[in-house]
Amino acid sequence: MGFSAAISSLGLHNSPWNFQSHRQRVFKILAFSSKSTHQSPIALQISNPNKTLRASSSSKIESIQIDERSSSIEVKKEIEMCYELIRRLGRGVVYLGSSRMGPGHEHYIQTQELAREVAHLLGCTSWSGAGPGLMDAATQGALEAGKPVGGFKIGKEAGEWAATNFHPYLPSDTYLTCRFFSARKHGLVDAVVRSSTREKTAVIALPGGIGTLDEVFEILALIQLERIGSAFLVPFVLMNYDSFYSKLLEFLDVCEDWGTVSKGEISSLWKVCNNNSEALGYLAEFYDLDLANQK
Repeated sequence: MGFSAAISSLGLHNSPWNFQSHRQRVFKILAFSSKSTHQSPIALQISNPNKTLRASSSSKIESIQIDERSSSIEVKKEIEMCYELIRRLGRGVVYLGSSRMGPGHEHYIQTQELAREVAHLLGCTSWSGAGPGLMDAATQGALEAGKPVGGFKIGKEAGEWAATNFHPYLPSDTYLTCRFFSARKHGLVDAVVRSSTREKTAVIALPGGIGTLDEVFEILALIQLERIGSAFLVPFVLMNYDSFYSKLLEFLDVCEDWGTVSKGEISSLWKVCNNNSEALGYLAEFYDLDLANQK
């Protein structure tokens, strides 16, 4: 009998959450798993029963840890750490994109070139989720331009770098590994909020999956509700490389037809660009910069 079958036999399905009863059930599961697989006995160590549950064994699964959010203060502290990192490195361009499109992918190459040219153009810090894929491409491009780079990493990204708190090459004082997604999102948003006309920031949405779309539409909604750009507008660029987002744009047109968004509302919130030249031209026009003299 496997682990999932053990869960079923112990009656864990459709039960209301209770930590004490949950702890007792985990004890039973661990004991059951040890007996059914003929592993050595599992020694349980609980330093704080309200926070973590650890189990050590000679089996491949060395430990089981349940991290609970014991209070909102933990989230608040992490958000404050994000704000402090932004204060030190400065606001700038936030790149949102896939963690799965690695070096050699056409979109990786395009993103690296774009980030390099945007860093030259705006001269600001480049921010991302500090992960692999297109986030890494943006980081590499900004570093090639010799401009500051910052990031809000999460412990687990899709694809490679799957479960580490450390970035493979960025200095530790330039990124923060977030435990909470909410703190990470606060950081990515605050990094583009302009406080004066001197600050040049932007959101650049690259091709991506569920996580990217989550971030894209959250920031889009904040711009729509004037939570971002209420004092100083922030340009939002959607990179439609190889028509990647064309079907999504068609869906948003359908939303207009159904009346769930107003006519022209979405197009007023961002600029859809099919290539890097269009994106650079738009940002140069937005900030009244001479694109030819930025390198």
